[in-house]
Amino acid sequence: MSDQSVVFEEHNTSGGKKIGVARLNQPRSLNALSLEMIRLLKPQLERWQDDNDIAAVWLEGEGDKAFCAGGDVVFLYESMIYEDRINDGVSFFTEEYELDHLIHRYRKPVVVWGHGFVMGGGLGLMSGASHRVATEGSRLAMPEISIGLYPDVGGSWFLGRMPGRTGLFVGLTGMHLNANDARFVGLADRCVQHSLRDTIMEAITSDSALANDPGACIDTHLRDAEERSQSVLSPSVIREELDTIESLTDGSSLEAIYKQITSYEGDSKPLRKAASTLAAGSPTSAALVWRQYHECRHNSLSEVFEKERKLSLRCLEKGEMAEGIRALLIDKDKQPRWRYASVEDLESSWINNFFE
Repeated sequence: MSDQSVVFEEHNTSGGKKIGVARLNQPRSLNALSLEMIRLLKPQLERWQDDNDIAAVWLEGEGDKAFCAGGDVVFLYESMIYEDRINDGVSFFTEEYELDHLIHRYRKPVVVWGHGFVMGGGLGLMSGASHRVATEGSRLAMPEISIGLYPDVGGSWFLGRMPGRTGLFVGLTGMHLNANDARFVGLADRCVQHSLRDTIMEAITSDSALANDPGACIDTHLRDAEERSQSVLSPSVIREELDTIESLTDGSSLEAIYKQITSYEGDSKPLRKAASTLAAGSPTSAALVWRQYHECRHNSLSEVFEKERKLSLRCLEKGEMAEGIRALLIDKDKQPRWRYASVEDLESSWINNFFE
């Protein structure tokens, strides 16, 4: 195995074209997205986009546990606590969002094989792809509520486009989604058994139709694989609990919805876990989620990424994210000392300052 954090390959096809494969290659860290990986991926994707021999791009993660379990938040933590490293955090967010935006606007098909954990920065890579594949092992989430951040990487855009108010619920609670959940809310296009990955790649590279219409060719083979995969896929919890989620998020204020969600005592184990995650999470993050969800719903993708860039840079400065990362991943005491104990205690001037 290569020591490089991203491995690039070009696979020949029967039609004379090639498929560019980019593999995140840090399985020990669940392929957490580092600044180095971002700086490798973006120029290579740009080269493949301009290369007439490349018909499509395939993005995946090394190992069976994760496509990408998020951004390198330890790196971000260090950029916040060491004064001479603040520019590292600025560079990370700026360049990460540029990479995500490139994938959203890519002129060729991009397949993302989203097996295992796909969280935070991983969803930033996956959400803009043309062919987003979830498997029976996929666990997708935007868990930023637990570290004092908010669902970035375009989350302010895609959460607002989920059915009903499911995006608000997912953003506030960090709820884990299975493959059919992801498809129901619009984060996946196909739900496919993970063991069929090599079979699908072989079928695509052997199909001469790839040279003429790569998007349709890829979709044909993914559709066939999806039809063969139904027996191993769990039903969508979000779909089954949609009425409950709509009821829990029905309110005109963050305080009202926060109380409804955290008071949930129903039969759904995933919803109970989501409620407890929100209760333990950062009240500041909840307020950022609430405001972004409502203010960005009618913005363009470019406008959303620019808003997120500015907001994320403020998060680097304010201390809430540093404390959340410390408690979860540095000291691992899981006892974050949030600036405010509850959403009722939040001061409007504190939240407004994030957006100034």
